[in-house]
Order: sequence, then structure tokens, then C-alpha cells
Amino acid sequence: MAEALLQAEHLNVSVEDKQILFDIGLNIAPGETHVLMGPNGAGKSTLGYALMGSPRYKTTGSLLFKGEEIVGLPADQRAKKGMFLSFQEPLEVPGLSLESFLRSAVSERTGVKVRPWEFRKQMRKVMELLEISPEKAERGLNVGFSGGEKKKAEILQMLLFRPDLAILDETDSGLDVDAVRLVAEGIRTYQQEAGGALLIITHSTRILDPLRIDRTHIMVDGSLVYEGDASLVAKVNESGYDEFIAMKKA
Repeated sequence: MAEALLQAEHLNVSVEDKQILFDIGLNIAPGETHVLMGPNGAGKSTLGYALMGSPRYKTTGSLLFKGEEIVGLPADQRAKKGMFLSFQEPLEVPGLSLESFLRSAVSERTGVKVRPWEFRKQMRKVMELLEISPEKAERGLNVGFSGGEKKKAEILQMLLFRPDLAILDETDSGLDVDAVRLVAEGIRTYQQEAGGALLIITHSTRILDPLRIDRTHIMVDGSLVYEGDASLVAKVNESGYDEFIAMKKA
């Protein structure tokens, strides 16, 4: 078994003294793609935010990234170490263009000053892949973007940042068929070219169709109750979550 890139043991997560996640154990090796599924309100997004170090959540237990304990480490430090989270509802930031934000973030991530013209060329190539209009580069971050454009902009960030671990929270939520296809193609490109690991949090499975899936996890009421391979996605599609809800109650 490959050495874990991310290893969570006995991870508990609370908000305002209310425990939401219970005794989470999770191991993701370099380059692996994991899927996290479960009923509404199971705590899937909470796990993504807690792994990324959102200050809203109090986390106890052990969380190792590249062998280093990161519980208590703020989100910006986790990002510098190679973690990335795409938001379910990306924020709008007027006055800061998409290009300026991305160039600054890549420089911060790598510690190397990026030449604007070189970065622009690289960014436009990825924008073309995702069918993002070039004029969006000069707009305020996500300002005036449709829901699909915001999600594609998140994948643009991932492809430019090339993190060691990308956590994608409901990236396909609310997208039409064409947007899902483009986002999935962006994720597949990340798999092939960056070789990074993925934790994909999703209700739908449309986005998973073209992707290589290594492990699938089912979460119910704040606990990971079952784990399997890619075939588990098809089982959920066919039978839903009743079997796994019963496991939690047993």
C-alpha cells in the first residue's frame, strides 16, 4: 500500500460545541481519486472544510498531510503545503480580476514570482480547455459569472495551482450537461497531467463517469459507514442509501 498523502485518524469536528463529525478515518495516497457520497445533511461538505482548516470548525484527533500533523494549521498554510478546496458556492470579489487573483495565488503557492505574460499564456490555454471566455480574465473574481462559469473558474484554479490534493465540494451541483462535461474534462486533465490526489464530494454521479475512481466512501449522520471501490458508485445509483443508513443505526 502506498504511503498516505492525507491520513485522518479519530477525527472529530464540532461547530459551536455541537459535534458534527465522529471518529473519521481516511487515507488518501498520492495520485488517488476518492469519492465521498451520502444523503443530504450527512456532513460531507463539513469534512471538506475541516480538512482544509476552515476556522469555523473545531477539529480534534490526528490529521497528517505528507506526514506532518496539520490539526490547528490555518487554511492558508495548508494551501501552501499543497491542499486545495473548490467551494460549493464560490465567492464574488469585486475589484480583483480573475487573472490578478490567480497569478498572485500561484506565486504564493510556489514561492516564485510569475511573469505576467507567461502566466497569461498558460491561463488562456486552460481557459480554452474549459471554454471560459477570455474576457472573464479581466472581470472581478466571479463577478457576473453564471453558476457554471463559477464552477469552471474553480477548476481553472485547480489546474493552474496543481495542488497535491484537491478537495472538490459539489463541483457539479446545478450544472447543465455541457458544463458537467467540461468540468469533468478539467478534472480528468488534472488526474493525467498533475498526478494529484482528489477527494470528490458529490450527490450526482454524472461528473464521475469519465474519471478513474480508486475508493468510494459513504457518510451517514457524520460518520463514514462504508468504503468500497468504484463499483460502489453504481450501487448507490441503483439502490440509494437505505442500506447504509441501516448500518449507522445498527
